[in-house]
Amino acid sequence: MDFVAGEIIPIYKPYTWTSFQIVNKIRYHLTRMHKVKRFKVGHAGTLDPLATGVLLLCTGKATKRIEELQSHTKEYVAEIMLGATTPSFDLEHPIDATYPYEHITEGKTREVLQQFVGNIAQRPPLFSACKVDGKRAYDLARGGSDMQLAPKQIRIDAIELLEFNLPKIKIRVTCGKGTYIRSLARDIGEALDSGAHLTALERTRVGEYKIENCITPEAFPEWLEKQSEL
Repeated sequence: MDFVAGEIIPIYKPYTWTSFQIVNKIRYHLTRMHKVKRFKVGHAGTLDPLATGVLLLCTGKATKRIEELQSHTKEYVAEIMLGATTPSFDLEHPIDATYPYEHITEGKTREVLQQFVGNIAQRPPLFSACKVDGKRAYDLARGGSDMQLAPKQIRIDAIELLEFNLPKIKIRVTCGKGTYIRSLARDIGEALDSGAHLTALERTRVGEYKIENCITPEAFPEWLEKQSEL
């Protein structure tokens, strides 16, 4: 493989790792392999620290393809807790409110999920990397701001209910660029006359790159060594 000319490497991002930490780790091994001080590496689409799954890394001249790769269809498997909300819509922050959920049925859940399929307006979470007047939204949130971000147009191709076991449900989501699954969890809770937050998220596919083809950060050095032997 020619990492200078450019390669796309599907990495499995572990739980609690940031996308930036993954990039740094892979860059470290590539700089050592090529015996240089700097090596160009970027990722095509951030994953939250509490999410796992497919993270595409681009090396060398392939970093020019990042925007193209970010536009590819993505697939996620998400676990959602009904009946409670958090400020970040996931487990990064503690529960701030609870709601009844006993009225929710599997049939009603399936019906509500289909309301979110298609081109819809979605309000990003305040705890996100969206920019507001040049500042990251999460910096404003951590500073105490409770402002609401403007809705953005996104595309959801399909939502499948995988498990229904109150107060938790598990869904598979196929969607386009810019979709926040945390926001989707919040909106599903509201549509079910309750509250909800994300308790687990795994990105299983980006375009043609699937989770079963990913390399773990731990296995990367050995994998890289084999590439140099080919």
